Amino acid sequence: MNNKIKYFKSIKTRLFLSLCIIVISIIAVLILLNNFVLKQFYEFNKKNQLIDVYYVINNYYNSDNIDTAISDELNKISLKNNFNILIKNNYGNTIYSSNTDFYSAIEDLALSIIPEGRFNNNVLEKNNKYTITKFKDNKRNMNFIILTAVLDNSYKLYIRMPVAAIEESVKISNEFLSIIAVFVIIIGGIVLSIVSKRFSEPIIELNDITKKMSNLNFSQKFKPSEAHDEIDMLGENINILSDKLEKTINQLRNTNVELEKDVEEKSQIDEMRKSFISDVSHELKTPIALIQGYSEGLIENVNSDEESRKFYAEVILDEATKMDKLVKQLLELMKLEYGKMQFNNKEFDLVELENEIIRKSAVMVDKENVVMENNISGKIIVFADDFYIDQVLTNYITNAIKYAIEINGEKRVRIENEIDEKNNKVRVKVFNTFVQFSEEEINRIWKRFYKIDESRNRESGGNGIGLSLVKAIMNNYGNKYGVKNVAGGVEFYFELDFKKKKGDGEKGDG
Repeated sequence: MNNKIKYFKSIKTRLFLSLCIIVISIIAVLILLNNFVLKQFYEFNKKNQLIDVYYVINNYYNSDNIDTAISDELNKISLKNNFNILIKNNYGNTIYSSNTDFYSAIEDLALSIIPEGRFNNNVLEKNNKYTITKFKDNKRNMNFIILTAVLDNSYKLYIRMPVAAIEESVKISNEFLSIIAVFVIIIGGIVLSIVSKRFSEPIIELNDITKKMSNLNFSQKFKPSEAHDEIDMLGENINILSDKLEKTINQLRNTNVELEKDVEEKSQIDEMRKSFISDVSHELKTPIALIQGYSEGLIENVNSDEESRKFYAEVILDEATKMDKLVKQLLELMKLEYGKMQFNNKEFDLVELENEIIRKSAVMVDKENVVMENNISGKIIVFADDFYIDQVLTNYITNAIKYAIEINGEKRVRIENEIDEKNNKVRVKVFNTFVQFSEEEINRIWKRFYKIDESRNRESGGNGIGLSLVKAIMNNYGNKYGVKNVAGGVEFYFELDFKKKKGDGEKGDG
């Protein structure tokens, strides 16, 4: 129960902190924009309004419009934009004033602008057509933007635009944004509490299931939701893993029960069971640890993106498949070693089987950049179980390709058959460029779980059982097998009884 609370709080806290960071960051950016950008943008916008009106008025006086029509248009502009407009002719007479009630104020405006430098004006833009300045009327305690210009007909134009105190607006805006941030965090916290609970419960359930599985208890199953998201996919994969392991372990138990019924083989059965359980316990530690580790990674929300969660689910399913394959191979090996396997012997062409395996290995040959020498030809009929001989050949050939090393600038694998007509035997030889074995290694490589390269076996799915299967199969047939050091590398071999050898045919694929 304590673990559940711990995991729940961990996810909830992380989600809540993430929300707070995002909200605070957004509010901080908005406040910075208010403080450093809004004022300039506001003044820029007002300045452009004045310039647009200047060009409109200038065009009016360049046209054939009568004074009455112009006055009507100027009144509309003044009302629409809240402008004070004053126009004087060359003699200083007022041609137009936007509002007679403000006439004296506009007259004061004209008088205050004409003597340049009389007031502390801040020039925003100045060219040969107009001048735009910021002006503070201390008497009225108001700010204005003022455009002064000489029209094309030599009339003097004055436009005054009152502007709000932008600093006060920024302050109010920042306070409002801060209030919004508080509300978002409070509401978001409530929502996240609900969401995180729904998110954490299935992960906690999956953790309990995998812990029970590590103790070989497969009774609990995950129930996916209707959403069918990545967590549900993970749960379904764990259910598949649980079913496969339970089925395999049950097969093991059933096999042991059947073997124990035979009193004459009791000691052999006991030894077989102990060895198998020991091997399974040893070999399943790593994949089960991986499964538990990735599950805990999901619980701790190590990577919350969709791609990472999908990858975790794929790793768990992959490890389940490897464990299923391992247990089945162990069962098969046990039966072979203790003489419990029934072979389906029949006549078949050994050369045809060899060429088929070589063709299937073509992708691996290209990947490992190996030079393949196929020195087999003709037709050799042998009497054996083609399924198990396929296993022996596949093990030899894939190992040769996988472990070949560069000698004299190339990796090389060679396959050939040697006929002993006197004893009716055919020896299959698979050579690869490799470091020669010591006497100790020659004896050890046939033992269960012996791996020449631990990291590479893990990466390629190897488990160190392949050569043990070769040994068990050949021992059942009573034929020779082994490995020896030869010039430039090592050579694995095994022998079979052959029925006949037909004339040379086409050379095999390589």
